[in-house]
Amino acid sequence: MYYSQDIIDEVCRRNDIVDVVSSHVKLTRRGSNYFGLCPFHSEKSPSFSVSPSKQMYHCFGCGAGGSVITFTMNIENYSFPEAVEALADRAGIELPKQSASSEEKEKDSLRSRLLAVNKEAGKYYYYLLRHERGRNAYGYLTGRGLTDPVINAFGLGYAGFGKENLYGYLKKQGYEDELLGQSGLFNHDEKRGMLDKFWNRVIFPIMDIQNRIIGFGGRVMGEGTPKYLNSPETTVFEKGRNLYGLNLARTARKKSLIICEGYMDVISMHQAGFKETVASLGTALTVAQANLMKRYADEVFVCYDSDAAGIKAALRAIPILRNAGFKCRVINMNPYKDPDEFIKNLGSSEFEKRMEEAENSFYYEVRIDEASFDLKDPDDKTRFFKNIAARLLRFEDAIERDNYLEGIADKYHISPESLGEMVKKQAMKAENINVYERPKSLDHKTEREDGRIKAQKGMLTWLCEEPGIYTKIKEYIKTEDFSEGLLKDLATRIYEQLENGSINPAAIISSYEEEEMQRQVASVFNEEVIDTDIGEDRDKALKELILRLLKDSWLSPGREEDNGDVMLIQERINKKKEYERIKSELKNIRLLN
Repeated sequence: MYYSQDIIDEVCRRNDIVDVVSSHVKLTRRGSNYFGLCPFHSEKSPSFSVSPSKQMYHCFGCGAGGSVITFTMNIENYSFPEAVEALADRAGIELPKQSASSEEKEKDSLRSRLLAVNKEAGKYYYYLLRHERGRNAYGYLTGRGLTDPVINAFGLGYAGFGKENLYGYLKKQGYEDELLGQSGLFNHDEKRGMLDKFWNRVIFPIMDIQNRIIGFGGRVMGEGTPKYLNSPETTVFEKGRNLYGLNLARTARKKSLIICEGYMDVISMHQAGFKETVASLGTALTVAQANLMKRYADEVFVCYDSDAAGIKAALRAIPILRNAGFKCRVINMNPYKDPDEFIKNLGSSEFEKRMEEAENSFYYEVRIDEASFDLKDPDDKTRFFKNIAARLLRFEDAIERDNYLEGIADKYHISPESLGEMVKKQAMKAENINVYERPKSLDHKTEREDGRIKAQKGMLTWLCEEPGIYTKIKEYIKTEDFSEGLLKDLATRIYEQLENGSINPAAIISSYEEEEMQRQVASVFNEEVIDTDIGEDRDKALKELILRLLKDSWLSPGREEDNGDVMLIQERINKKKEYERIKSELKNIRLLN
């Protein structure tokens, strides 16, 4: 759906960014802005800034930034129109029903049409499970101990025998082959055409946090391979950006999540009362999945299978979870393989005890590592401690690293000083301390260009923060003095707003639909402005910035090759004279009150 800029501006005005961000991030006021831990990357010290006056946010750590719409897109994994609609609903704004251009319709509707196909497929599978044709599949689920309420809550279904059942059903609903081919629900056979991907399988609908079906998993009935089959990635389904069961787990509103491996593990855990359980979707845990979990919890219990593959998966997941800012612990399920088996045999109470006894994830890594060494052999023991020293280097916070160092030293009866020395040696080994100086001539052009861009960004930020200087600045700095591309486009928009008497950074950010453009614009609005004491110093700094921009625009070598052209040579001479005139004029006036 296309929305006009007026509508977008109204949505931004009616949704204060501090209020919206505060529902996801704990903010503390510091001067005129608010600060908190960035929800988009792992950090220990707050570098995530929210500006009430600019109605925008910016992370000085990872560079994330934008308006209230950008934030909603990122935090909820929404598209631009979806974020606008969610914020409009939050503010009680009724959005107009309007038709878009054919190109916009095609772009915006593909996602919604695929979601509609998935919804219809989910209804079909759901019906079959409860039909005579699904008796065996239903018996399989109840035989696994699942009750009707939990079967219904997860929308479980059945894909019957035959490879054209779903295809025939959806064709009757009016869906065309081109769209069905993009849904991931069918395979194409040269002779027979479209064939159902899922058949004779129990179906597990995969839903996003808005309870929309984005994909499916299927478990074969009887013998057959593969045992589990998942939807391929589509326009609406990215495995690495979603988690099975999160749509239900987030409503548990607990401070922790339990992550396991399979669909049945999640469903069994929910039925047993552990509604905070989720699973990755047939892939190793990704950074995007960890960041998605971070929206809803501060602690994660890893509950992967207890076999070799599960241990390997846990060892891969732990650093990702820690880097996302989680407190991370590992649940011991021995003697059972997975949570489903554990719950069936020992019950919920015993699982709660195992959660209480869950092992610190770092100690778990060390314990698993220990099994590869013979600690009675001096060489093996030394290598073991070197491995620990390397693991300790992952902790960026020195206090946290020292705490773990002391804990490991106590556990394995080694002096903290000796282990600390190993850590230092590992650090020196990890850092390439041989520094080679590059010739200054190689860096000169880059430094000049970086300084030029930085000056332009600084001017735009200054205009944004102190719009009163515009009437004086515009006499000297024109939009053509900014670099081609984003900076010139941004300068044009800012100048247009200032000509109309006000500046609205959030509206400018929201006028760009692409998330990357919004991030770049937000970074410009948060460029560091020279913050000297009130009085002559700031006035002088602003004048120097004007002259820097003019010099870069008019006089910098390489900005305009004259190639002997008399007119171009004369133009450069005139620009130099004008530059000297402005330089002299600025000495005798004040720009800042």
